[in-house]
Amino acid sequence: AAAAARLPASGEAVATREEEQEEEGEEDLRDGGVPFFVNRGGLPVDEPTWERMWRHVARIHPDGERVAERIRGAADLPKIPIPSVPAFQPSTPIPERLEAVQRYIRELQYNHTGTQFFEIKKSRPLTGLMDLAKEMTKEALPIKCLEAVILGIYLTNNMTTLDRFPISFKTHFSGNYFRHIVLGVNFGGRYGALGISRREELMYKAPVFRTLSELIFDFEEAYRRCWHTLKKVKLGHCVSHDPHSVEQIEWKHSILDLDKLSREDFRKELERHARDMRLKIGKGTGPPSPTKDRKKDVSSPQRGQASPHRRNSRGDRR
Repeated sequence: AAAAARLPASGEAVATREEEQEEEGEEDLRDGGVPFFVNRGGLPVDEPTWERMWRHVARIHPDGERVAERIRGAADLPKIPIPSVPAFQPSTPIPERLEAVQRYIRELQYNHTGTQFFEIKKSRPLTGLMDLAKEMTKEALPIKCLEAVILGIYLTNNMTTLDRFPISFKTHFSGNYFRHIVLGVNFGGRYGALGISRREELMYKAPVFRTLSELIFDFEEAYRRCWHTLKKVKLGHCVSHDPHSVEQIEWKHSILDLDKLSREDFRKELERHARDMRLKIGKGTGPPSPTKDRKKDVSSPQRGQASPHRRNSRGDRR
């Protein structure tokens, strides 16, 4: 909350319902089921949203109204440092670049205020989301997990040998469902992830995993250590490196329900998704290029009836 105190004041926000949380990929490890707000009015923040944020902070913080009064009433709050956007030499190895990007995301800090400062509409074209990511770097406000994914895409656009794709998790703990999203990465055949979370083990994964299933199983084990049971995994396709692309990010190409899959079938579905991404890239259809898609109408590989847990992409439907 202290980091947010440098905000001027925020726009209309709406508490998310459970379905909306699933769509937006929101993650909440500690207080599942508690609505959070989204600033829909842009920046600077307007007065009604600003006041509502502080009322919400008073409700969810253990110290209640005292923490809001202590921060808002202080005349000498420390100046919050603005993290520098990472810049790289052409010779900087990709793994080092990924570490620097993750450090930057971490330095922005996780947003504990209960109000998400940037409205992320998953249906927006990539170019619009990249404009929003640029605004995030200017404002340098605390972020939640979906904002971190958009920022990760923006900061890795010039790493053309790196494949990026969204990974969403749904878990169950103590009667509540929780949702989280990270940006999966693949460099040189090794998988990893970028992101932000309250939990250290649910954020960055260095690109050292030989298979996609190894990466996902590592996340599953991390959830298990938090007493969470992994229920569902959603995998998107590779994201274009063209910041001006008008294509939408494909967030849910594969939807894997662990209650309906054996352990071995789960692993097979993960590896099938990894093969689909490689085939799509090998055929020149991914990361998606809007010009190629319109002119050539290239389809991604069709799936058989044996795998009912996956949705067809737009290319498949065409």
